[in-house]
Amino acid sequence: MTTATTAIAPPLLALTGVRKEYVPRRGLFGGAAEPVRAVDGVSLSVDRGETLGLVGESGCGKSTLARIILRLVAPSAGTLRLDGQDVTRLSRARARAYRRRVQMIFQDPYSSLNPRMRIDTLLREPLLIHGLARGGAIEAEVERLLSQVGLATDALSRYPHEFSGGQRQRLAIARAIAVSPEVMVADEPVSALDVSIRAQVLNLLADLQQARSLAYLFISHDIAVVAYLSHRIAVMYQGVIVETGPAREVLRHPQHPYTEILLAAVPVPHPRLRNQAVRHPTGETSVPHGAPSGCRYVARCPIMQRRCQVEPPELHALADGHFVACHLR
Repeated sequence: MTTATTAIAPPLLALTGVRKEYVPRRGLFGGAAEPVRAVDGVSLSVDRGETLGLVGESGCGKSTLARIILRLVAPSAGTLRLDGQDVTRLSRARARAYRRRVQMIFQDPYSSLNPRMRIDTLLREPLLIHGLARGGAIEAEVERLLSQVGLATDALSRYPHEFSGGQRQRLAIARAIAVSPEVMVADEPVSALDVSIRAQVLNLLADLQQARSLAYLFISHDIAVVAYLSHRIAVMYQGVIVETGPAREVLRHPQHPYTEILLAAVPVPHPRLRNQAVRHPTGETSVPHGAPSGCRYVARCPIMQRRCQVEPPELHALADGHFVACHLR
């Protein structure tokens, strides 16, 4: 009698213990400068066809983490894996292949599109660089890309400044998917758009994910936007993950005081429906210098105890897939 075993596939993108430190320049009178820990020991994973929402206030390290994933900056420590392969250190040839598989959607579509290029040139460029299409096949592929993002072919002869903000973001998405990536890092992709246009772009991202089995790391400071698209949510504060879990669980049963604050800040239709029980914090949100001795959130936490000042909390499991870094939960 034989027993069949099924190997568990690794996540498409996995980060383990990733840290990034920046050493400030010395001041006028010299002296040793303490490093700034923009990202400190972050471990995350995203599966194919899944959206992981990364939420946190401005300055918490979200964009630095995105740049590490895109290999625009090297991590100070930790490991990145793509489909089980270590991509923490890459040669130039491997970096080019990696960047085809991992693409970015930026916050400001206008700054990510060359204003001197017509749209047909902007969409042809990634296809030519990676040798994905030649001759007449390029024209067909460019038209197919425009169709997939909901734009007509008459856009090809125009320049980026001739489009609205929502249309420019659609063009930026078309350029990103041109190389058939597997992972998309979306850094505040709808924060500059009107509410109605924002919903359209989010729906477009959801449709593309379903059609292409894309994995998204969706970064935002707005937890309501993250909730719309995400299967799982990770909450980041001062360079560390303080809570992570299935989106439904994190949104309905937040465990970290910081997650509760983010949810309490979401606008509601009537003031009487607001959560009056949540106390809003005060204090700094910037990434700390050196190694903090206790919890990063201690200066703002309404339930802080002495242990929180001297012992940094570790992420621990509360339920299936739901983790929190808090001594009191």
